[in-house]
Amino acid sequence: MERNALDDLEVWRRDPRRKPLLMYGARQVGKTYLLKEFGARNFEEVAYFDLEKQADARAAFQGNLAPETIVSNLSQVSGWSIDVSRTLIVFDEVQASNRALASLKYFYEDMPEACVVAAGSLLGVAVNREGYSAPVGKVDTYTLHPMTFDEFLRAVGQGALVEGIRNGFERDEPYFLHERALDLYRTYVLVGGMPEAVLVYDETKDFNEVAAVQNNILDLYVADMAKYAQPFETARIVEAWRSMPAQLAKENKKFQYKTVRSGGRASQYETALAWLETAGLVNRCVQIVSGQLPLSLHENRGAFKMYLADTGLLSARMQVRAAMLFDEEGRKELDAGALTENYVAQVLTSRGFDLLYWVSQGKAEVDFVIDVGMQKAVPIEVKSSRNVRSKSLSVYREKYEPPYAIRLSTRNFGFEGGVKSVPLYAAFCLRR
Repeated sequence: MERNALDDLEVWRRDPRRKPLLMYGARQVGKTYLLKEFGARNFEEVAYFDLEKQADARAAFQGNLAPETIVSNLSQVSGWSIDVSRTLIVFDEVQASNRALASLKYFYEDMPEACVVAAGSLLGVAVNREGYSAPVGKVDTYTLHPMTFDEFLRAVGQGALVEGIRNGFERDEPYFLHERALDLYRTYVLVGGMPEAVLVYDETKDFNEVAAVQNNILDLYVADMAKYAQPFETARIVEAWRSMPAQLAKENKKFQYKTVRSGGRASQYETALAWLETAGLVNRCVQIVSGQLPLSLHENRGAFKMYLADTGLLSARMQVRAAMLFDEEGRKELDAGALTENYVAQVLTSRGFDLLYWVSQGKAEVDFVIDVGMQKAVPIEVKSSRNVRSKSLSVYREKYEPPYAIRLSTRNFGFEGGVKSVPLYAAFCLRR
């Protein structure tokens, strides 16, 4: 599978000020495959160690943490002499070894020529845990997200559409394969961006097989909550996690603790939500009360929405039927509400945007507001149908006079009255 992250890793490799790389990302998002593929393309050798499964690899860090000693120890573990001048060194599931994590500092200071990547499925949780120390300032960081729609298109043999979609976005000109792209987008909403689910869909076109993969991943996530969270936190983490579909099914998608449990309070679930975020399972979208830059000055962090990191997993959680793809009413329902907003939140997160939504005192609301590096922020409205009239977007534009607004919907590309019309399938074209 051709991941966009391969280009990012190549930029990291060529950087003369490169530091060891700490790669974050949820379980099953494709970190191991990505690093092995990156190594195979760019290095003569890949020294790969799974620190969760390989006790002997963990033991290699028990002595002093001088890079020369570690490389020598790992050479003995692997059975071949590791030459750092031509080898990518990968510490996978690095959260299993605090000393391996700490060693990155010494690779940076004493062996900067080595290309070292440390990755972990629950790395964010481990770094925040008492007793674990991330080498702040001594590493570069990167977060791998689920596959985006353009990556999905390439994986299922429809990569030729990507250039046409980008051209439509840049030129604001209708795309002649609009309906085909919409159908593929709807398929993506069901399948999502977890690589195994995409692979199974590409090989079988069987949505039941895809759902089986998704449900296995969801089961792994719940098992991780029991295994890696503190015992007194586990129950609340699971409760908060299981409430996510109900939170997003509401007309007002603002996260409500009473939806988790009757009488639930922030003090009971704040830690649980933070755990889900650091594990890479959810994305938080914070309310802002002004569209003036910098947006961070106007956050109301007590009001927020929570989106799942992968829309396919949300579809599985909501038990969305694949049959909806094949009739008009089903497609309209699939385009509506929670799944559409979650998809856009997933795209914006993967593109590096902070997730923010705007509300006014008069209760007008804009789904997302992004800083694109211009003098003013740009509002994004997500419409789940071709009916795109909106009072809230007009209120925002009148108040803050953005250079333009973006409307994501099932309509084709266009630009009229200061509003850039972008089909939902082209959201991946948005960049900082």
